[in-house]
Amino acid sequence: MMADPPPSASPCWLCQRPLGRRVERHHPVPKSRGGRATVPVHPLCHRTLHATFSPAELQRLGADPARLRAHPDLATFLKWIAGKPADFHVVTAPRKKDLGRRG
Repeated sequence: MMADPPPSASPCWLCQRPLGRRVERHHPVPKSRGGRATVPVHPLCHRTLHATFSPAELQRLGADPARLRAHPDLATFLKWIAGKPADFHVVTAPRKKDLGRRG
């Protein structure tokens, strides 16, 4: 889900940086696992979450952002993204588990 609201004073649920012009809504507990609540995240943070974790992993870890931030793969990403502007964006790689499914 994507919207283009004005910049918000609330931070990104994952990286805690201020939100920019583009904000997506993330389900900490995946919709496929019964989750309904959403939280605001940068598009890049959202893509990184889904490229890093499967829905089952997000169900176990997803409702606790501190646990997600402590994961080594996300900790590296969060350290890298910390100084970037709110609307910074780059293309994200597909989830490692999905690389063999192309074609």
